[in-house]
Amino acid sequence: MKRYSAFAVAREAARYHLGWERAWASPEPKKHYDVVIVGAGGHGLATAYYLGKNFGITNVAVIEKGWLGGGNTGRNTTIIRSNYLQDPSAAIYEKARSLYETMSQDLNYNVMFSPRGVMMLAQTQHEIRGYQRTAHANALQGVQTEWISPARVKELVPIIELKGPRYPVLGALWQARGGTARHDAVAWGYARACSAMGMHIIQQCEVTGVRQQDGRVTGVTTSKGEIACDKLGLVVAGHSGVLAEMAGFRLPVESVALQALVSEPIKPCMDVVVMANTVHGYMSQSDKGEMVIGGGADGYNNYTQRGSFHHIEETVRALIETFPMISRLKMLRQWGGIVDMTGDRSPILSKTPLEGCFINCGWGTGGFKAIPGSGWGMAELMAKGHSPLTEAFSLDRFREGRFIDESVAAGVAH
Repeated sequence: MKRYSAFAVAREAARYHLGWERAWASPEPKKHYDVVIVGAGGHGLATAYYLGKNFGITNVAVIEKGWLGGGNTGRNTTIIRSNYLQDPSAAIYEKARSLYETMSQDLNYNVMFSPRGVMMLAQTQHEIRGYQRTAHANALQGVQTEWISPARVKELVPIIELKGPRYPVLGALWQARGGTARHDAVAWGYARACSAMGMHIIQQCEVTGVRQQDGRVTGVTTSKGEIACDKLGLVVAGHSGVLAEMAGFRLPVESVALQALVSEPIKPCMDVVVMANTVHGYMSQSDKGEMVIGGGADGYNNYTQRGSFHHIEETVRALIETFPMISRLKMLRQWGGIVDMTGDRSPILSKTPLEGCFINCGWGTGGFKAIPGSGWGMAELMAKGHSPLTEAFSLDRFREGRFIDESVAAGVAH
């Protein structure tokens, strides 16, 4: 694999860019792999990458029903933060945030990480207490956050309206080292690195069955034939329940749509990410100038990837009070992603009742920010059988009542 560099760009420019090679190969599947990972989104590709980088396991296939990064990885709003209340959550998200900082250098691929800062507005007295509590917890966890005043909020976000008639801004929880990254580039960078290690990325390959013998996984049945493996990782977000049923067990998850939209591009006016959890809307400005807007997940189970009018109405109406200027903008496009929600709104990274089969799911509305930390922990779990990052997120916690309730603790699931 040729390295990307300024010299490479200059060299290829001199020969009309005819020398660039494919970023990753598209091979036909082999009959057997040491590890098969189902799902070529960010989490699946990161798992494969860290299996190779950290443990030398490179006889790996990443199987994707559609196209690489075509699921939630390409449909999210790119927010990266780690200011969670519960210790296990803070640990895995902070690991992910720290890995994002050096990802472009590690992968030799520009993922456009932008540590512009993430602000979570407090618009009620209850939120003030909650976020101050989180700031104290983050200090103990080694996560850099701080509580800031309304004046500081206005200084960071001049377009904000502090004295909204229903929900005035009373302060905010501020994480200066949070930010955004280019979602597609994260998947492409991991795919390129995996392919360079000799791993197979197999697109347009649907898994139709999980093969097993004497309680142990032996492979998968796909639209491209039978593929044997020693270990199987299921990393398919909103379709996790479908794959788990094929493997013979059930998951405590439900699938719902999470919608987002972007406005027409405008001149730079906001260089941080702002989350307003009382009204449940959040917004940032992309490098192209679009205002990227999202809100809460749909209130009913579904597998749709299309937007709906009620989401536009509820989310934009909520944000206009805090950002009056967006009332003049036109919507450019809208979309949805299928997210898998657990009862405690925390993920599952775990062994399963089927020996040799591992599951990574339940990230709900906050999966993108966790990609590198999730891949790091999942790779360690699959290679060694245990990982400090994933231990608290096992399936056993639902049977034992060890919930990691972030929806209540953080006030938002994103």
